[in-house]
Amino acid sequence: MKIHEYQAKALLSRYGIPVPRGRVAFSTGEARDVAAEMGGRVVVKAQVYAGGRGKGGGIRLVSCPDEAERAASQLLGSRLVTPQTGVEGVPVSKVLVEEASNVAHELYLGILVDGATRSPVMMASQAGGMDIEEVARSAPEKIIRSSIDPAIGFQPFQGRSLAYGIDLSGGQVGEAARLMANLYRLFTEKDCSLVEINPLVVTTDGKLIALDAKVNLDDNALYRQKDIQELWDREQEEPLEVQARDWGINNYVKLDGDIGCMVNGAGLAMAVNDLIEHCGGRAANFLDIGTLNNTERVVNSFKMFSADPNIKAVLVNIFGGMARVDVIARGIVEAYQQMSFSFPVVVRLAGTNVEEGQRILVESGVSIIHAKDFLDGARKAVEAAKGVIR
Repeated sequence: MKIHEYQAKALLSRYGIPVPRGRVAFSTGEARDVAAEMGGRVVVKAQVYAGGRGKGGGIRLVSCPDEAERAASQLLGSRLVTPQTGVEGVPVSKVLVEEASNVAHELYLGILVDGATRSPVMMASQAGGMDIEEVARSAPEKIIRSSIDPAIGFQPFQGRSLAYGIDLSGGQVGEAARLMANLYRLFTEKDCSLVEINPLVVTTDGKLIALDAKVNLDDNALYRQKDIQELWDREQEEPLEVQARDWGINNYVKLDGDIGCMVNGAGLAMAVNDLIEHCGGRAANFLDIGTLNNTERVVNSFKMFSADPNIKAVLVNIFGGMARVDVIARGIVEAYQQMSFSFPVVVRLAGTNVEEGQRILVESGVSIIHAKDFLDGARKAVEAAKGVIR
């Protein structure tokens, strides 16, 4: 789960990490008032779930309250387009107005879970304020990493080593080490999957301040973070993905293709999407219904397909282990009984109770395209989307 920058900074502040003074504003008048409180010279920042805001015009440095009001009027109610949003952009309904900082230089600091070491890793770089992914590609030597043993936590020597590695000196080393320790405490106590400060700035008077902040939380741990869960901003998410959550389909991601996919298991779902592309098509979604044996999730999956105007065909590819194929088949039949589809449906079933599942589909008389195996299903789905078969 993502949260906004102003919410992330509030978390950082609770954990003793310095952030600029500021407040979120929902109207132009509020933006003007906050700017006046902060002395006039402020930064007005669109609050959206997307990076690259500066490149999209979503961050404005202004010198007085009137300019802050004008900047807010240009942002509020607009759709901000950044390199991470696509051409449709994302809605801006609030802005963060915070005091401008006198920056000497910009650093990068972040924590994420490293799949290779199966542990958290703290990363730091002198190349702050830039796309860290681009730094990793073009100048990986500029990123310093320190793996953290979860059993013993982040150690002071690691903080000092990282601080020296990004060319801090004197009292800044101890300050940075304490900041890193606090950041790791936030990362673990709030069940984060990513915490990023970019840039972490050194001001002209030698202080360290988190000028920007990004915090992502592990969805699987949200039951432990009720206060954080309430921060979720529905309007920032893809509408179909929000609808999927409401219907109990947690593993749904909207894609840009025209073939709807319903699969059980994340690995199989990724393989289905790859095979569809191999056969000349493109998947419209990633949808893993999981192993829950009920027909409702199958029906809701078809509701998702019907809600996506881009879908021209659907591929149901089920390999039943703990999930029973006969339950999936009953769900398909119920979906046909409850709604009418304008798209052909290709079905490949294998695994537990497959014979019973096939019998249910045949006796129901529903109009589906049967596939004998995985590859056959992908090929037929691509052909169906192109109107070759129905």
